[in-house]
Amino acid sequence: MKNGIIVVLLALASMFAGWALYQSTQTPDKVAAKQQGGAQAKPIQANSVINQQRAAFSLPDLEDKLRHVKEWDGKVILLNFWATWCPPCRREIPAFIELQEQYGAQGFQVLGVAIDERDAVEDYADGLGANYPILIGDSKTMNISAAYGNRFGQLPYSLIIDRQGTIRFVGKGELSFADVEKQIKPLL
Repeated sequence: MKNGIIVVLLALASMFAGWALYQSTQTPDKVAAKQQGGAQAKPIQANSVINQQRAAFSLPDLEDKLRHVKEWDGKVILLNFWATWCPPCRREIPAFIELQEQYGAQGFQVLGVAIDERDAVEDYADGLGANYPILIGDSKTMNISAAYGNRFGQLPYSLIIDRQGTIRFVGKGELSFADVEKQIKPLL
């Protein structure tokens, strides 16, 4: 019960931080472009972790098997922090499934880190037909996310990590198929 309360509190804090960050990026020209049917703003890049080595971490997967990020060394990784209660997170996952299908054989690996209750994540992932590993976060997961540059706990929060374990891209906010494809193609 105590862990559930902690996860809910972390989720609420993440939602508020994400909203606050989103509001701070809405300049008048971006708002006007959206109102006029212009393209959505590109994800914000966090340059503080770009070109840094990825942090090591372990979390359980949906089968409760402890998995370590080093299992995917040698692959180009899309590391995505998300939650089922986060609408932008839910919108981007079908693109990630498609990217995994299209580029998996070339050494690309999507790795989801859900900051949520196991049952909710399992139901959601099964319903979509997720074809990539999804790890389940707990109260420590926000520390992992922060080690990857997500100091405000925003969701979704995604990183592209090259085959040598170096962070090459950080996306704060919803990513599209094209956003990710543009980043991974030179690394494959």
